[in-house]
Amino acid sequence: MASPTAFLLISRYTAPLERIQELVPAHREFLQERLASGLFVVSGRLVPWTGGVIVARGARAEVEAAVADDPFTLAGVAETEIVEFEPLWGATGLLSA
Repeated sequence: MASPTAFLLISRYTAPLERIQELVPAHREFLQERLASGLFVVSGRLVPWTGGVIVARGARAEVEAAVADDPFTLAGVAETEIVEFEPLWGATGLLSA
């Protein structure tokens, strides 16, 4: 059985943190919707807080559409790298549909 495709989304802020903080409520709503749909598996801040990381699963087109819809992307305050990978090891059920 083939492993599901997964993606690591690495966002780096291009605006001052004060501007990022203004958009956090909309960004959190965006994240909650994608987590509830199963597209996103886990998300969190980089340390120090210069961006964030999301683990996603699904079709690349869905992931790209989600990144384009992110309030941080729409406001032009972050750039996101999409890294596709094939999970080989992980917690049971973490990336299963």
